[in-house]
Amino acid sequence: MKILLIGEYSRLHNSLKEGLIALGHEVTIAGSGDYFKKYPVDIHFEIKYTKGIMLFVKKVLFRLFKIDITSLHIKKQFNSHKEKFKNYDVVQLINEKAFGTYAKTEIQLLKFVFEHNKNVYLLSCGADYTNVKFANKNKLRYSILTPYEANKEKSNEFLYILDYLSNPYKELHGFVYKNIKGVIASDIDYHLPLQENKLYLGLIPNPINTEKLKYIEPKTEGKIIIFHGINEHNYYKKGNDIFEASLKIIQEKYSEKIEVITTRSLPYDTYINMFNSAHIILDQVYSYDQGFNALEAMAKGKVVFTGAEQEWLDFYGLQKDTVCINALPDAKYIAEKLEWLILNPEKITEISKHARAFVEKEHLYTTIAEKYIKTWSPK
Repeated sequence: MKILLIGEYSRLHNSLKEGLIALGHEVTIAGSGDYFKKYPVDIHFEIKYTKGIMLFVKKVLFRLFKIDITSLHIKKQFNSHKEKFKNYDVVQLINEKAFGTYAKTEIQLLKFVFEHNKNVYLLSCGADYTNVKFANKNKLRYSILTPYEANKEKSNEFLYILDYLSNPYKELHGFVYKNIKGVIASDIDYHLPLQENKLYLGLIPNPINTEKLKYIEPKTEGKIIIFHGINEHNYYKKGNDIFEASLKIIQEKYSEKIEVITTRSLPYDTYINMFNSAHIILDQVYSYDQGFNALEAMAKGKVVFTGAEQEWLDFYGLQKDTVCINALPDAKYIAEKLEWLILNPEKITEISKHARAFVEKEHLYTTIAEKYIKTWSPK
């Protein structure tokens, strides 16, 4: 099949592409590469006006005239590539806002995609109208909106998330759902809000290319190395403030037994190798399942603090603390779990092996690609 994947978050579409190519399909990815992360794409959209004086000009123009010059620049690039967006057997959008433009522009671009391709599917991955509305109604024990609700003076970081509840994005949501064949969830966080949706086709786990991720057997004779990779754009949303508070507790108690590595907003190719020496990875707090970065770290044999709630345990038939550690929004709790691992290093080795085996069993990129092909195929 000839397949177009629009948008890229956390390397999901790249790993899926690799799996699909291994099965004999022709695959093209279009997108920006997710800003500073710089993931590979075949049709590249440059994102301009994001810093300096032009960012200021952009904000003024949007405030006065509701004109988003970044969106207009992406639209101009799209128009120069129009022929590359026609006549695919399958098109998948990584998100309702797959091109990353303002809602009005997104509808214009997607209209062309829908008019020239019969089988377009939506992946629920990242914030969208459905899951933000679900979180806003407090239907979960905690969500990506929990830190906003607890401390609203930090609202600037959440403005783009809350935008999904505005009328323009509600209109975009309706337009997308009127034109897609179905929607697929990439993990439990997106599965829970979709369960009553008539277009929901089910959860297909994130594809991980384990051939590119070598398992690193942990050596626990010396210091335990803890890695904390911070994305400054999502500092509170990912719970980095809670991780830093837990690290302060554990450093005061076990400074001679641990080493902490902290990085900020690294490109993907740098980030994926920065934590090779680490035993423990601090990934994210407000999630029920693992995102892509967590799964890649698990594939390398790291003990990852991430989403691993009961809903996820039930889905995969697992016991807690066997393949990763559930990172609750509680610094004291996280510090206690870190202490447990520091004092029981054999647990690091045990969880490391289970983590790799879990990814190979449930997330192998070729097996996941087969699940996508089956889901996309006409019934």
